Amino acid sequence: MLQHIPTLENNKTKLQPLDKKDTDALAEIAIAQPDLFQFMSQQLNSTADVYAYIRKGLDEFNEGASLPFLIIDKESGKVAGTTRFGNLVKEHKRVEIGWTWISKEFHNTGLNKAMKFLMLQYAFETLEFNRVEIKTSEINYISRRAIESLGATFEGILRHHIINDNGSLRNTVYYSILKEEWPEIKERIFGKYKDKW
Repeated sequence: MLQHIPTLENNKTKLQPLDKKDTDALAEIAIAQPDLFQFMSQQLNSTADVYAYIRKGLDEFNEGASLPFLIIDKESGKVAGTTRFGNLVKEHKRVEIGWTWISKEFHNTGLNKAMKFLMLQYAFETLEFNRVEIKTSEINYISRRAIESLGATFEGILRHHIINDNGSLRNTVYYSILKEEWPEIKERIFGKYKDKW
């Protein structure tokens, strides 16, 4: 079991351990921007929904399966959203990056890429994992482009993989990055940000 949730930080963003006290700040984003969840299986329509979402992430941390984070935009000092490592399997050295939602205020600002860099670096260089998975809805083309911009490899589509809160079926697209691919991706995709981050 992992002993603690780390704080990951660069000049652009800070990922700090998610806490139940973050409920109100995240609920303010979630309730005001319901379309953030249009491609997610779970809808967060109320403060109670957000509290349950946070609690589930923390419960999974206690089970050794998750590392949930609060995302801070360092330029403004504002809470930007949340993300986590999930489906963490230490014996097979693999983890998924996901459960990410960011206020539209910070879309197209480079925050997501800076955050993903921190997470990929931690997964490969600190945890020394072999594989990082990223998945999204087949029809979430914005998310798919963002994942592909990280250098991740498309692996396939799992049909009728998830039943959404509204009862509809979701096809899920899988991507991955492997440990041996990370040094080249780190330089090619993220190298140009060295002086900024």
